[in-house]
Amino acid sequence: MEIARAAAGLFVRHGLRATRAEDIAQAAGIAPRTFYRYFATKEEAVAPLYAAGAQRWVEAVRAAPPDAGVLHALEQGVRHTLTPGVGVSAASWEWVRTLLRLAETTPSLRRVWAEVCQASERLLEEVLAERVTGAGAPGAAGVPKVSGEGRDNVAADPDLAPTAPPRTPPADTSHTPPAETPHPSPAGTPRPPHAATAELRFAAAVASAAVRAALEAWAAGDGPAEGPDGPAELALRNLAALRDFPWGR
Repeated sequence: MEIARAAAGLFVRHGLRATRAEDIAQAAGIAPRTFYRYFATKEEAVAPLYAAGAQRWVEAVRAAPPDAGVLHALEQGVRHTLTPGVGVSAASWEWVRTLLRLAETTPSLRRVWAEVCQASERLLEEVLAERVTGAGAPGAAGVPKVSGEGRDNVAADPDLAPTAPPRTPPADTSHTPPAETPHPSPAGTPRPPHAATAELRFAAAVASAAVRAALEAWAAGDGPAEGPDGPAELALRNLAALRDFPWGR
């Protein structure tokens, strides 16, 4: 996260175009080679900051009481993450505004923001599925555990690979017609362990859009983060407009 904070500070002070990856590395106290070990571009360096807020919101929705309806859980998540001084300090909201404005005006940062929003939406699908189906708490049997540090990265282990069949001499294919290229089949691709229904996918997309639109609308203006036109109240109004939405039921 130190690299992300260093990148954000330089972007805010000097602008995206004037900031090099080497500048970010120097500000973070690392070598440029180390920077590129984690990020392919300078824009990607701020992705952890975008992702941290999205992750907090999803986890706050997950932490809502089990008997709370989906809409109430979403509203609780908004209050716990978008209210200044609760999820993010009041002073930090101007940084949030600047980062969102940069994403709005810079295509490369807009892509990073969009990817973070999409990943957050997928996590929200899992959380809503747990709440609607009663699948249980994160880490329980059959329920994926989501961590702020990311998912397990399973590397290939040669000791676990299947034994290769014995080699045989190549057959004479000089008179054999070429085989047709098989068409890809979804049947051979494993499904996610808890694939959301179409209704839950739509619900997660709607809820995510309601919060994202509130954040972006607030960032485009100059109003304070507190009060009726702050991000929390804007998001709550957006969700209130969806009060009759079925939310995957």
